[in-house]
Amino acid sequence: MIQLFVGLGNPGPEYEATRHNAGFWWIEALARQLGARLTDDRTHKGRLARVAGPQGPVWLLQPMTFMNRSGTSVAPLARFYKIDPARILVVHDELDLQPGQAKLKFGGSAAGHNGLKDIHAMLGTQDFWRLRLGIGHPGERAEVVNYVLKKPSADDRTAIDKASEQSLKATDLLMQGAMDKALAAIHAQPQRPKPPRPAPAGPATSDSGETP
Repeated sequence: MIQLFVGLGNPGPEYEATRHNAGFWWIEALARQLGARLTDDRTHKGRLARVAGPQGPVWLLQPMTFMNRSGTSVAPLARFYKIDPARILVVHDELDLQPGQAKLKFGGSAAGHNGLKDIHAMLGTQDFWRLRLGIGHPGERAEVVNYVLKKPSADDRTAIDKASEQSLKATDLLMQGAMDKALAAIHAQPQRPKPPRPAPAGPATSDSGETP
């Protein structure tokens, strides 16, 4: 079960609407869904909320350390509340997925994401859950830093928000520890509209135009 939800981003109004803050957007949406209020917690270097989960307290965290120091917020909080890394879900922007896509995975490398790298280092393990929110790729590696620190287009932001909404439907499953079901719910694609049924054929007619 997930006991700690972490949304990654950078603090400050200049970063608020940038692609790199997709994890912040997600955790704020989760707080609204659960009726929780994120408040400043200097001890754990972040904005923090506590809610009642099905098997005990559940924590929501936005590290206020800047992205590349996210682990200095996540790891001490996890140790203080005795939360195993396997019960942590980190939500972050993902260059290798298109806007509108979201993927849940357990463990694995940071794939160049500085927030994940620091959490790996501070926790001492890669064995925690991640929710990857697609933001697309600029096409050139040299453009990545500028790209993630810019606002997405209106269409891309809408797609990212819709993917977040889809993944948030799995919140109860995540807190219950039903990870296979949560994965299926998050990865489910919207149903395509069914094609219209063909109109029923009219009565057959003879060459003379009369019904036989």
